[in-house]
Amino acid sequence: MYIRKDATNSNQIEGTRATFIDAIEYEAQTQLINRNDDVDDIYHYIEAINYGIERLKKFPISLRFITELHEVLMKDARTSHYSDPGNFRKSQNWIGGTNLNNAEFVPPSPGDLIKALGDLEQFIHASDSYNLVVKAGLIHAQFETLHPFLDGNGRTGRLLITLFLLHSKLLERPTLYLSSYFKQHKQTYYDRLNDYHEGKIEKWLDFYLDGVITVAKEAIETVQQITALRYEDMLKIQTLNKTASESAITVLPYLFSLPIVKISTIQDWTGFSRQGSQNVINRLVDLGILEVKDIEQTYGKSYIYKRYIDIFNKN
Repeated sequence: MYIRKDATNSNQIEGTRATFIDAIEYEAQTQLINRNDDVDDIYHYIEAINYGIERLKKFPISLRFITELHEVLMKDARTSHYSDPGNFRKSQNWIGGTNLNNAEFVPPSPGDLIKALGDLEQFIHASDSYNLVVKAGLIHAQFETLHPFLDGNGRTGRLLITLFLLHSKLLERPTLYLSSYFKQHKQTYYDRLNDYHEGKIEKWLDFYLDGVITVAKEAIETVQQITALRYEDMLKIQTLNKTASESAITVLPYLFSLPIVKISTIQDWTGFSRQGSQNVINRLVDLGILEVKDIEQTYGKSYIYKRYIDIFNKN
């Protein structure tokens, strides 16, 4: 859920209109038969961060790692955008404006880019005195300054923050959804990156570290709310008879990973019959744990663990 939240917000910074709920609904296959472009963007991001987490177990953050991450993020995504997945740009790009002459910022030329990327790679692995949280912020800002890909630089750069913190063992799980803070303060985010481009590094770091503090507190509060909700719902389930409570307790943990379900979802999770799965759902609805998502829908109804989703969907 933390990954879905960060994926949604990171893509919304780039103009994606799909919501957090849209992303869950697609995975649950309760509404969207085919991925539209906006939901597709979110799922490419989710696939990229999961790829990065697994890749880090055997491979360090490097230029090769970054190109692999970009390829997963951009391959077959929004085919109208030519992003050359997995390859650093071979042409000049710019940020803001309509051309090089009126651009707000012009990144390094292709001829200078590879050396600059090599310097960034050395910085990532250098044994220095930087606080690792600060270093993650510098890596992100420098990556955005280099703007090494034709498209997808913002999303790739935001992925690097989380993956660097995981690589540095400051996070055990990707629970710091900084993209939420960047989206809420989108113009300031861009302004502070522009400050970094101009050498005003402290202004960027002040903004970034305020974001880390804010989001870290929110993540802790989220965990506390989830723990309380789980305890409350376990108590509700224990009011059922032994057989009913055992089947409901089997399903509850799954709902924390996918909180929108259909009867077929319960069948896949548990191996229960269709009627048995419906019985579990009915009990969870009666207990106020699940709700019918669309009351007017008569066939293939879906059910939502709304109080759980609401914990993540505040921003």
